[in-house]
Amino acid sequence: MMMENGLSMEYGDGYMEQEEEWEREGLLDPAWEKQQKKTFTAWCNSHLRKAGTAIDNIDEDFRNGLKLMLLLEVISGETLPKPDRGKMRFHKIANVNKALDFIASKGVHLVSIGAEEIVDGNLKMTLGMIWTIILRFAIQDISVEEMTAKEGLLLWCQRKTAPYKNVNVQNFHLSFKDGLAFCALIHRHRPDLIDYAKLSKDNPLENLNTAFDVAEKYLDIPRMLDPDDLINTPKPDERAIMTYVSCYYHAFQGAQQAETAANRICKVLKVNQENERLMEEYERLASDLLEWIRRTMPWLNSRQADNSLAGVQKKLEEYRTYRRKHKPPRVEQKAKLETNFNTLQTKLRLSNRPAYLPTEGKTVSDISNSWKGLELAEKAFEEWLLAETMRLERLEHLAQKFKHKADAHEDWTRGKEEMLQSQDFRQCKLNELKALKKKHEAFESDLAAHQDRVEQIAAIAQELNTLEYHDCVSVNARCQRICDQWDRLGALTQRRRTALDEAERILEKIDILHLEFAKRAAPFNNWLDGTREDLVDMFIVHTMEEIQGLIQAHDQFKATLGEADKEFNLIVNLVREVESIVKQHQIPGGLENPYTTLTANDMTRKWSDVRQLVPQRDQTLANELRKQQNNEMLRRQFAEKANVVGPWIERQMDAVTAIGMGLQGSLEDQLHRLKEYEQAVYAYKPNIEELEKIHQAVQESMIFENRYTNYTMETLRVGWEQLLTSINRNINEVENQILTRDSKGISQEQLNEFRSSFNHFDKNRTGRLTPEEFKSCLVSLGYSIGKDRQGDMDFQRILAVVDPNNTGYVHFDAFLDFMTRESTDTDTAEQVIDSFRILAADKPYILPDELRRELPPDQAEYCIQRMPPYKGPNGVPGALDYMSFSTALYGETDL
Repeated sequence: MMMENGLSMEYGDGYMEQEEEWEREGLLDPAWEKQQKKTFTAWCNSHLRKAGTAIDNIDEDFRNGLKLMLLLEVISGETLPKPDRGKMRFHKIANVNKALDFIASKGVHLVSIGAEEIVDGNLKMTLGMIWTIILRFAIQDISVEEMTAKEGLLLWCQRKTAPYKNVNVQNFHLSFKDGLAFCALIHRHRPDLIDYAKLSKDNPLENLNTAFDVAEKYLDIPRMLDPDDLINTPKPDERAIMTYVSCYYHAFQGAQQAETAANRICKVLKVNQENERLMEEYERLASDLLEWIRRTMPWLNSRQADNSLAGVQKKLEEYRTYRRKHKPPRVEQKAKLETNFNTLQTKLRLSNRPAYLPTEGKTVSDISNSWKGLELAEKAFEEWLLAETMRLERLEHLAQKFKHKADAHEDWTRGKEEMLQSQDFRQCKLNELKALKKKHEAFESDLAAHQDRVEQIAAIAQELNTLEYHDCVSVNARCQRICDQWDRLGALTQRRRTALDEAERILEKIDILHLEFAKRAAPFNNWLDGTREDLVDMFIVHTMEEIQGLIQAHDQFKATLGEADKEFNLIVNLVREVESIVKQHQIPGGLENPYTTLTANDMTRKWSDVRQLVPQRDQTLANELRKQQNNEMLRRQFAEKANVVGPWIERQMDAVTAIGMGLQGSLEDQLHRLKEYEQAVYAYKPNIEELEKIHQAVQESMIFENRYTNYTMETLRVGWEQLLTSINRNINEVENQILTRDSKGISQEQLNEFRSSFNHFDKNRTGRLTPEEFKSCLVSLGYSIGKDRQGDMDFQRILAVVDPNNTGYVHFDAFLDFMTRESTDTDTAEQVIDSFRILAADKPYILPDELRRELPPDQAEYCIQRMPPYKGPNGVPGALDYMSFSTALYGETDL
């Protein structure tokens, strides 16, 4: 017959036949019988003494059956039938049979062991019977990890002696010969009884005597073995050693319960330690990210610049470096922070702990709000940089234009004040005086023609001031000098005209031809000067339409050159006519024109300059046209790439969202597909980097709009970051669902059923249910909710659990957590309190030494540092309150 622990109780076949086989093979050591006789006798006496008796000779004292029946009553706690008191052989056989029948009633089938052999004093049969009793009543109940009694007892010895030097328990014969294993078992449970460090493997006799003496004196385990026999026998009898070791097991059975309780506590404490580590890591990452955002925001919000184009372009390059190098690691840090937070909350729910609430200002929503503020600041900063670039570019253009016009005007005015202040007309002849007057009239005409140029200079200076040009001081000073000089020229001109009018009475003769030349030459010369300025005037354009407009205007100008050529020939012909008259009539000084300093050579030279500048202007406009064509190519190049990348990102987002809804295969399949998408996304990153390069070229070319695409680099960056965040978040959610499924012991089929039911009622695929949808989902899963008032109250209590913040929605993780709690068991504070109570030997408090003895060092110190002092009755110094500590593990706590 096989018992629950797998030990065979058929000892006619199992015991006697085995020994006969050993004897035939020469394996049966005669010393074993001696060892068994001594050990079994001592074991029987350890129980018979409770009845006030003992045996001296095991093969003689059990022959009448009386002490055998008494032994069975003591070890079983039951009463056997009344023995026969006669001294005849049949009386003895009857008593022994009563004992054997009692053994058989306990499920032990004895074969080949009969009452006659016991009454006749057959030592071998008697030892077999006693071994059967020992197995049934002392060893059978020993069970470690559902092994057989022998295997369980051996595993118990191995675990208890594992930390000890020179001890390696592999069997119940040779492993115990040197006595160190016995000493280790005692020291493990009662370190105060033996100084194990002083023992040596070279002194087996001393080791055995020490262990046996201590066991007998302090543990109430009688000597059942002879140290000399163990040492001198090549292979000691394992039945004798098993019998003796089982006494140790029963003596330390209370400590075994304490070990089980300690293991349970260690498991709970490891959960708390890991949760605290995750909390500390979250706080560290959150603090670091928030501090980085805090340091970055002032820079993004700053609008300070040196008001120069170079300074703003430097800031723009700094911003590009920030987006390419400094921000991407922070995006990854934010994703990791959210992943760690979700994993921590899942572990807290799975271990029946309260949800983690970060310190003030470091919640996930706080970090999300700070991040949104950072992105808004980035967008505003970039827009400001681009606007400043356009403004300062126009300022630089205006400043160059101001300088060019001012240089031309100052060249024209050079020497004019000295000329107007001259008194030369007082020594002139009549004709010379008339010539001076005509010359002055021509100068007045020229002066009036320059009025528009002075006004243009003043207008440009005013615009530079309005746009806050960085060098307004020098611009204003130069403009003021020009205006002051212009006022002086006007006053001097008026005074000189008055003087010439005063002398006009004396002057009569005027030279018509010189005057005509002067009148025609002055405006034409002014037109030439203005035309030359226009042809070399700088311009700035941003679109094809603008450059095409300039080219069209230049073509219209070239159409007027024919009329100008006619005017030039007319003026030159006037000079030629004067030369002809002078030559014909030999007029001294007649070639000098008293009315103007302009000459035919001046006109010819300036006209030649204009004709040369026209093709140069053609080339400048053509170059700008090519530049705008290149800009157009950049716009198309960016748009072509962006119109591919943008939809690709959107498709990936849709696919990741679909997987996140749990619609495609098992959780492992979903996780595998998400990680495939993650690899595909990272493999696609060169396309984003290529777009960044094109975008940089676009900005460096001062391109500020693109009609070929609706995508901007900013929207693509945000979409890319959102795609990475979505993949990381969905991977984390699936991993947490796997963790929930595996730790709670729910099957994949259950999880699929939960997800399928949730998705069925989540019609819009939002990942959340309304209360009514949630109730329908519960009913579909077989959850009974009454339609009466009590049912409504029950449902409201459930809603308070799955939607504690009263948002009006139930998300899938809260739904899954509720269903797993309904389907599985979890550890509780009561279980932990019961475990500590076992370690404390039923005391309402526990001592630090008890914790250090029963728990690993790090977990013992963890408890000692966090347990509050015990304040109840009958406390002792150093007593710790394990009850409030255990309750705190499952409630609101600062642990």
